[in-house]
Amino acid sequence: MTPARWVLDTNVILSALLFPSGRLTWLRDAWRSGTVVPLASRETTTELIRVLHYPRFGLTTSQREDLLADYLPYCESVTVPQPVTIPQCRDPFDRPFLELAVAGRADALVTGVKDLLALAQAFPIPILSPTAALATLPTR
Repeated sequence: MTPARWVLDTNVILSALLFPSGRLTWLRDAWRSGTVVPLASRETTTELIRVLHYPRFGLTTSQREDLLADYLPYCESVTVPQPVTIPQCRDPFDRPFLELAVAGRADALVTGVKDLLALAQAFPIPILSPTAALATLPTR
C-alpha cells in the first residue's frame, strides 16, 4: 500500500506530539508506521521550531529536540520553488503550507484552521480536518 503524503499544519503536528494520548494519537502512530508520510519544507519546519519555543509550552531544549526527533525523520523534505500559485489566504503563516501542498503534490493538507478549511473549494489539493483525514486511511 502506498502511504498517504500529507502536509500537516503546525497545530496538528503539535497536537500529535504534545498529547501522546490525545485525539491525534492515531496521526503520530500513522507517521511512525509509514501509513502517512508528512511533507515538510524549510518554511514549515522553521515555523514548527518557532512555535515549539513559545513560553506557554514550557519546553526545555531537550524536550524540543525529542519532539522534533519524533517527527522530522518521518518527513519527506520538499523544496518549494518560488513563486507557487495558490489562493489568497488571510494569514501569511498559512501560505507555506499551501505552497508545500502544491509543490510536494500532496494527497491532502490536514488542518484544523478554519481559514484554510474555507479554501478547500478553491484549492486543487484536498484540505481536510484531522477527522476527515482519518476517514481516508484504511482501517487497521
